[in-house]
Amino acid sequence: MSTPTSTPTDLPKDTVGFAKHDHHGCIASAVETAEGHCADKGLQLTPVRRRVLEILLKRHQALGAYEILDVLRNEGMGSQPPVAYRALDFLVTNGFAHKIERLNAFIACAHPCQDHAPIFMICKSCSAVAETHSDLSLGRLGQAAADVGFEIERMVVEVEGRCPNCKPFAKGPTT
Repeated sequence: MSTPTSTPTDLPKDTVGFAKHDHHGCIASAVETAEGHCADKGLQLTPVRRRVLEILLKRHQALGAYEILDVLRNEGMGSQPPVAYRALDFLVTNGFAHKIERLNAFIACAHPCQDHAPIFMICKSCSAVAETHSDLSLGRLGQAAADVGFEIERMVVEVEGRCPNCKPFAKGPTT
């Protein structure tokens, strides 16, 4: 069995975000995972926390805290920024969401409750975000770190480009 030489080019098949899928099932499964994890760890998935997770899961786009707060406000679940920020902090801390630093926004985790190094592919055109992950021990970066005795504790990669729905169609040669 060969070892991949570059983790980012050998992405797992469970990349989530751009492909069509059973979105209703995706949301139900993620909420069920969060509920089970919270029950096992003695954490409270309050109605606001659950709703914020559902809002993040509804679209595969990163959302700002104020966008989330607008939805909560319209649903009568709170109108002050701390309501959204506390829920987001809980979700990020417990592995149900990620903060996309480049966008100052949040996205539901595609691999909740799993230890992973997320890689985010952000579409510059439609703002869709796909998440995949890498194994820190594999690939060129893992090898480079090992070679110098560096232990990678956390890695988050954010890349920008165009998703399959937005990238321009390749033009054939003109005659």
